[in-house]
Amino acid sequence: MNMCNFFLLPCLLLFSRAEASLFGSGLFQCHFTSSGDVLYLAKIFFNKVLWADYNSTLGKYTGYTEKAIEFANDFNKNPAFMKQEKKNLEICKSHVCLFFTVIEPSVKLRSVEALGSRHPSMLICSVYNFYPKQIRLRWLRNGKEVTSDVTSTDELPNGNWLYQMHSQLELTHSFGDKIACQVEHASFVKPKIYDWDPISEAERNKIAVGTAALLLGLVFFGVGLIYYIKKKNGLQLVPTSTE
Repeated sequence: MNMCNFFLLPCLLLFSRAEASLFGSGLFQCHFTSSGDVLYLAKIFFNKVLWADYNSTLGKYTGYTEKAIEFANDFNKNPAFMKQEKKNLEICKSHVCLFFTVIEPSVKLRSVEALGSRHPSMLICSVYNFYPKQIRLRWLRNGKEVTSDVTSTDELPNGNWLYQMHSQLELTHSFGDKIACQVEHASFVKPKIYDWDPISEAERNKIAVGTAALLLGLVFFGVGLIYYIKKKNGLQLVPTSTE
């Protein structure tokens, strides 16, 4: 659970009849969870000891001393107090966005090959970890929007107040077509265009396969070398007897 103290009541200095000073303060907090729930807490302290608090989940004040229990019961019966606390909960909910401001999405454009084929049959444009929720993905072919053979998900919550979204395009382009994914989001001054380069992607795949093969070869070479060294060190010369 994440928490933000969005405002603090001024501290109060009170005096008893015996002229002994009492230091009181109030603290208002907004708690928010990764599942999207918001909790509002109001805490009242005297001499740094929690005296009473309001919990929006319970919807009431709770006192922790005999005198505080009496005050808490009075607060709970007061419509004006209850109405104000409900307003404070709404303030928490409406100000959650201030804790995140605007977060730019990370974009990944990749192809997926059909089963039994070496040629890509679908392109997937994925955007991750963005805020606010509103975003738009568009496919472009030679600079013009493609609306057919396109499937997109809704904005999916990550569980941490951030979102992700995915769009798929069936790949039926002709040779020489330029295909791109355009992303529009509040974090961008203008829409960003991400071009798909099939040659570069193929080269990356070749490099990845070649690197894996090289590493595998080095492993086998190392195992063989160790075996050879151990075998060589284990050889002993056996003297021959002469008659």
